[in-house]
Amino acid sequence: MGSYILRRCAMMAPVLFGVTIIVFLVISLIPGDPAKAILGTFATPENMAQLRHDLGLDQSLPAQYVIWLGHVLRGDLGRSFILHKPVMEEVLDRLLPTLLLAGTALVLASLVGSLLGIVAAVRQNAWQDKLITIAALIGISTPSFWLGILMIFLFGVRLAWLPVGGMQEMFGGGGLVDTLRHLVLPASVLAAVAGAVLVRLTRGAMLEILRQDYIRTARAKGLSEARVIYGHAFRNAIVGIIPVIGLEAGYVLGGAVYIETVFQWPGVGRMLVNAISTRDILLVQGGVLVIAAAYVVINLLTDIVQSMLDPRIRQS
Repeated sequence: MGSYILRRCAMMAPVLFGVTIIVFLVISLIPGDPAKAILGTFATPENMAQLRHDLGLDQSLPAQYVIWLGHVLRGDLGRSFILHKPVMEEVLDRLLPTLLLAGTALVLASLVGSLLGIVAAVRQNAWQDKLITIAALIGISTPSFWLGILMIFLFGVRLAWLPVGGMQEMFGGGGLVDTLRHLVLPASVLAAVAGAVLVRLTRGAMLEILRQDYIRTARAKGLSEARVIYGHAFRNAIVGIIPVIGLEAGYVLGGAVYIETVFQWPGVGRMLVNAISTRDILLVQGGVLVIAAAYVVINLLTDIVQSMLDPRIRQS
């Protein structure tokens, strides 16, 4: 097990290196002059030239990347010219709300999606299966930001059950209960698509396993239906479901950009939207890099959990 983890960690190095290249190139190749966008239309040529020098934009693209990568390896993501504070400090301040939102959405999608997928498989072709399948198709097809607007209108405006923006009440708020109330709507919306994908996957995996000979043998031995389904069928199906949960973690991290904007959630996604609009390139690069690195780490943990459930993976 230890050697497998070391191999997987070693494989992360080139992946993270590739991530730094992609992040740097995508941000650097955006049309427009970042110096002009930061200083505004009334900036003088001298001020723009000085800012380009401070940002390193007066050097070649490879030289800019090498300098930026050197700072990144030292844990220095630069300094935001708009917020006038270190990028790492701002990203870390915003990271916890994003992880809270994305983590809650991922857990909700995994639990509800797996449970509904099991019900749909066990009740194949019954009304429960058809209803769950239709709901999953609608969930996959519905844009998350549009669903968020509908949820705000229904539960926030018409019914006034839940708050529609922010992480806490502006006046007189605070505490765990207040945060949970604000978390319900964005986490549910973010979990909708990921949960719908897991419903389809779990249903397919369970249907395949329920047709196996050992399932018929377990039933013939007199085991309860619950033990057959959860102790035998789902226990084997989850080995193939866990990698998809790791992929869905990337979806919820990326989808947080839209959801945080719709619900005014103070996370990295909303920070990135504001940074892109102001062309704060160092803040954009730092935020995207941290999100991408978190996604890589989550997939590493997913592979480790999968290898613990299926020892054959460690030998491949």
